[in-house]
Amino acid sequence: MSPTSTTDRDAFEAQVRRHARELHVHCYRMTGSLEEAEDLVQETFLRAWRKRGQLADRTALRAWLYRIATNACLDALDKRPRAATADGEILWLQPYPDALLDELPSGDDGPEAATVAKETIELTFLTAIQHLAPLPRAVLVLRDVLDLSARETAEILETTVASVNSALQRARAGVREHLPEPRAEWRPGQEGSAAQRDLLARYVAATERVDLQALLPVLHEDLRFSMPPQPGTWDGRDAVVQAWIDGGFGTEAFATLRCLVTACNRQPAVAAYVRAPGTDAFRPLALDVLRVEDGRVREIVTFDGALFGRLGLPATVPA
Repeated sequence: MSPTSTTDRDAFEAQVRRHARELHVHCYRMTGSLEEAEDLVQETFLRAWRKRGQLADRTALRAWLYRIATNACLDALDKRPRAATADGEILWLQPYPDALLDELPSGDDGPEAATVAKETIELTFLTAIQHLAPLPRAVLVLRDVLDLSARETAEILETTVASVNSALQRARAGVREHLPEPRAEWRPGQEGSAAQRDLLARYVAATERVDLQALLPVLHEDLRFSMPPQPGTWDGRDAVVQAWIDGGFGTEAFATLRCLVTACNRQPAVAAYVRAPGTDAFRPLALDVLRVEDGRVREIVTFDGALFGRLGLPATVPA
């Protein structure tokens, strides 16, 4: 490669990488997978470089990149088996750390703000749209999340406005089947509120003590619990607590725990670390992403501690 072409590529890469975070969130929303989104952003940049001659207007770079990223996601989804179980579980779902979401503009001035300002990054919403077929999912994200017009969406997906409108109707109907109603009931409360901080403190204290009796008042009677990618969903506080007991919670294996409060998908989350007998540090166990409703924990989605590194959480906690 000549010095001139190297300089051109470096300049081009600098331009497109300004959009890396919002494209990453877009690919994550499309796939539900943090790891897959990382690969798809890189694929987007590779495709963009190969097709750079098609970009006549550099002011349209952002829209052009969204077109490439969306189609990269559709290609990936077409190759992925529909792995939702008969019970409607989404086994490939992963959390998205708020620390990365915070890299996006938080105000209303820039177009990038729509990426998270629509309150469509919570796990409940992510799970719901994963039930949609890839094309209606893409239409819903482009129209209802990113506020693109039907014409703009049709151009990105290389289809007609009529097809976009039809797909959007199907997508909205499909999402309603998998979202609690009304929507206001599943949206998280005021971030950082005193009540939420108190609730999290009680949840952490009871978890570190492995005290089920102290946990019970913190949990909603209609608690829902899942552990993707493991199959199984438990509904009802008694059923969930019994599942924890059956899984060994309260035994010697969970005798020594430490927790860190964090946030994922604009929801409170608790990272639990366990110290094995004879060791001098706590190591990753699991991440609980919480949905709070009526002042109690209404849903817990638990992820394996192997994800801690990708989420920016420490590998160990000193004893």
